[in-house]
Amino acid sequence: MRFLLDEDLSPNVAEIARGLGLDVVSVHEIDRRGYPDPDQLHFAASEGRVLITRNRDDFIRLTISWFQIGRLHAGVLIVPHSLPSHRPDRIAHSLKRWLDQDVDPGLHFIDFLSP
Repeated sequence: MRFLLDEDLSPNVAEIARGLGLDVVSVHEIDRRGYPDPDQLHFAASEGRVLITRNRDDFIRLTISWFQIGRLHAGVLIVPHSLPSHRPDRIAHSLKRWLDQDVDPGLHFIDFLSP
């Protein structure tokens, strides 16, 4: 599974996650900061990447509207505030634990990382 970190998360999360063997890139690293949420989700979908973000409300709304028009994406993972931004290692390790659960949510899912 491949992942794209939204700009509301530190690019350090991507670095640490890659050290754990995960395929994670940050929008900071690929010069996509400042793009509107629909554009970020479209990019993630076109790359087959699950978008990881703290922006729960907007991406839930986007996923619902995309579902209603039959537009798919690879998924959205929400990072809760119980995983603090100043601890990118905790976010990266939570992502690794989520992936190690052998999840196969299919397309168009929304899920939450847990601390």
